[in-house]
Amino acid sequence: MRKETPLPSSSVPGGAAPPLAKFVSSCFEKKPLFLTLLALTFVMLVWNLPPYYQTLLSSSSCSASLAAATAAASNITSLPLTASPLPLKQQKLSSTPKPDPNKRVFQSYGKAAALFVQMGSYRGGPKTFAVVGLASKPIHVYGRPWFKCEWISTNGSSLRALAYKMLPDWGYGRVYTVVVVNCTFPVNPNHDNSGGKLTVNAYYGDNPRKFEKFTALEEAPGSYNESKFHPPYEYEYLYCGSSLYGNLSASRIKEWMAYHAWFFGPKSHFVFHDAGGVSPEARAVLEPWVKAGRATIQDIKDQAEYDGYYYNQFLVVNDCLHKYRYAANWTFYFDVDEYIYLPDGNTLESVLNEFLDYTQFTIEQNPMSSALCLNDSTQDYSRQWGFEKLLFRDSRTGLRRDRKYAIQAKQAYATGVHMSENVAGKTLHKTEDKIRYYHYHNSITVPGEVCRELVPMSAKNNVTMYNNLPYVFDHNMKKLASTVKEFERKTIGDVQTPQPAHINIPRHT
Repeated sequence: MRKETPLPSSSVPGGAAPPLAKFVSSCFEKKPLFLTLLALTFVMLVWNLPPYYQTLLSSSSCSASLAAATAAASNITSLPLTASPLPLKQQKLSSTPKPDPNKRVFQSYGKAAALFVQMGSYRGGPKTFAVVGLASKPIHVYGRPWFKCEWISTNGSSLRALAYKMLPDWGYGRVYTVVVVNCTFPVNPNHDNSGGKLTVNAYYGDNPRKFEKFTALEEAPGSYNESKFHPPYEYEYLYCGSSLYGNLSASRIKEWMAYHAWFFGPKSHFVFHDAGGVSPEARAVLEPWVKAGRATIQDIKDQAEYDGYYYNQFLVVNDCLHKYRYAANWTFYFDVDEYIYLPDGNTLESVLNEFLDYTQFTIEQNPMSSALCLNDSTQDYSRQWGFEKLLFRDSRTGLRRDRKYAIQAKQAYATGVHMSENVAGKTLHKTEDKIRYYHYHNSITVPGEVCRELVPMSAKNNVTMYNNLPYVFDHNMKKLASTVKEFERKTIGDVQTPQPAHINIPRHT
């Protein structure tokens, strides 16, 4: 065995450690190269030990010998150590500043509102998409959140687009506000119909590194169909209903559905949104129309988890707009206590042909009493429909009343409850001679009989004051009742609803 030249004692720190060769022969009797590698490994281990390594080192005399051997090995491998790890570690610990008692710490727990809550995502055409949802209102009022869209194809390619956001709830939002994100690409991202997915980055603010990423929409290979974006569409007319909540009268729902199925004709469809207001009785009267393909009931009761305006009705109407954007020529927005009416013998087709140059038009209301009925002993009110016996209209003029509207959805980017402010094209308001709607306010929530005040027969020809408001007799809707009832019977058969119990109705003088 080849012998190593002994190292002078001065080469070892402190001059007390024995030479490496002597240590090798006494403890391990191994080759010098192996010991050198072992010693270096031990140096790395000791350097990374926690502060209590002094106790570990003092517990073994062999460990102490290895530490001395490590120092000797550092000379052999030309890796000088000017100080041992222990003093450096202690120096780092001693240099840590003490916490400032005046430095306050703010610790957060949980989140009050989500950055974005997705309800639906839809293609708006070959190059555009719409993502509809809710977002924390304070962050959009006081911050600067933004969005970015990316299409990731199944073939591995991707295309990005900067998104455009709209807040269509007119500031009515509460904890949450409605956000419609428009993603428009320079070309159709799925032009080869290979499929892919739309992803959205939702940013908290100006910082581009702080965002949430989610998949908004996926298209399977071969599923893209451009023909759906061109007429003829599936329906002529579509009804987008607002959130249905509260204790709704099944009888009033039954009458409303039958009337408008007759009014809009067979090429129409009705979309209802159940926010807890569609009771088993109400569902029972709608179910025949659902089975006939004339109506859809969507369950949106989970919206209650997100505090928005009026059961999130702005969210609902925007989702319906984009979900059915290319389903019909015209989309109508009004409530289930409102009835569209055509005065002076107009037809719906002729009226809408006159309005074709407009993207949307608003509709004037005829406000009706939901309590006044004639004191006519020849009438059995328990068998009559609501609009068949509520015949008194508020006669005040010159007031600004809420209007409802219809829209060519393919030219709208977002919408509201009473009209849209995000459209391409013109809006028409002067329509009262062509189309109106009768509004039986709150009648939809009256349990049982709606006739709660009887007025004398002379009220037909006079102004009736009720709750300090003037009412005049208007029986235009009553004239249509028999026609609508016959239509309902022929279309879905007899649909029975519970008859209200007999009550004593007060007489109004």
